[in-house]
Amino acid sequence: MEVLTLEEVIEYQRSHPPVKHVYGRWGNLKKQYLIDTGRDWLIEDLPTYLHGIDKAAEQIWEVMRERLLKRPEYQKTGDFMHDVKIETEIKTRIDEEILNELIYVD
Repeated sequence: MEVLTLEEVIEYQRSHPPVKHVYGRWGNLKKQYLIDTGRDWLIEDLPTYLHGIDKAAEQIWEVMRERLLKRPEYQKTGDFMHDVKIETEIKTRIDEEILNELIYVD
């Protein structure tokens, strides 16, 4: 086994700076889930996978929100408190769906 000198390690670190990937809310949640379950190393291209999770979650969000707003029980009434309650319920339902379908799955 070859041992690197301190100078070689420093040179390598200079020539190969760490890459910081920025993910959205859902990508970060999936990454943390994979780390917690010890599966983060199983995915060959983790950054691409996590960006895909973010895009899929955005699509689910848009489609579900559109469908829910068409339902009579989620129609706006003009009463501020009732409308806030409706928005909160919509957000909660969509979040639960994304968590169950994309984040906490193997």
